[in-house]
Amino acid sequence: KMQIDVDKIWKFIREDQALSEIMTVIATLAVFLISIWLFLSRTSAGHWLPSKIENKPKHLCEVWFLQYGVAWISTMIIIIVFELYRAFDRIHYAVVLGGLAAPLYLQPILWPAWTGDEKVSLLDRYSFKANLWIAIFGFIGNYWYTHYFYNVLKASYTMKSWDINGVPFPMIMATHFYFTFYHTLSNMALRKVRTSFGAGACRTLFECVLVFAMSYMTAFMEALTISGFP
Repeated sequence: KMQIDVDKIWKFIREDQALSEIMTVIATLAVFLISIWLFLSRTSAGHWLPSKIENKPKHLCEVWFLQYGVAWISTMIIIIVFELYRAFDRIHYAVVLGGLAAPLYLQPILWPAWTGDEKVSLLDRYSFKANLWIAIFGFIGNYWYTHYFYNVLKASYTMKSWDINGVPFPMIMATHFYFTFYHTLSNMALRKVRTSFGAGACRTLFECVLVFAMSYMTAFMEALTISGFP
């Protein structure tokens, strides 16, 4: 039976120096964003998603990535909270994380109607191109840039797995469903800014700070959610 020590958690939040510094950075970024936002020139209400009329496949693809995000995030929460990973071996990791990535890879091929791509060829489907871009981007990041964490931050993976250039294969699969969600959220945030405010130096600065803030929050939340991983 899982028990949560609330007092221990609150003590950690109050006393941990690293967490205090992180929260200070987040608060500072929030102040910067609000300060710059006050000087922006609003031109319209803006929108988060692409126009369903002007670009239906892109609209439906982003909606699909968001909807599937609920599924894989819920699965990962269950695995982490209940510490199911303690019983995982390399096959479990490959099946679970590969299985979570599979619907995203297969959707453009088997279910193109979900993203309004059923009337065009595979190579012309927006969902296929979006998945291909994220797969390439994620593979390059894993194959080369993960070693930054190994060499500079002295991080390492302890999971039992088959590796590709020192990176567990299941983590490459996990990167795909993480990145489809992250990229969709970042697209939505930047689209909302660009369709709400007039172009100019203030908007550019706001976008730069916003991207940095989202990146910082993503790194923090990933570190926090896997902090109990052996």
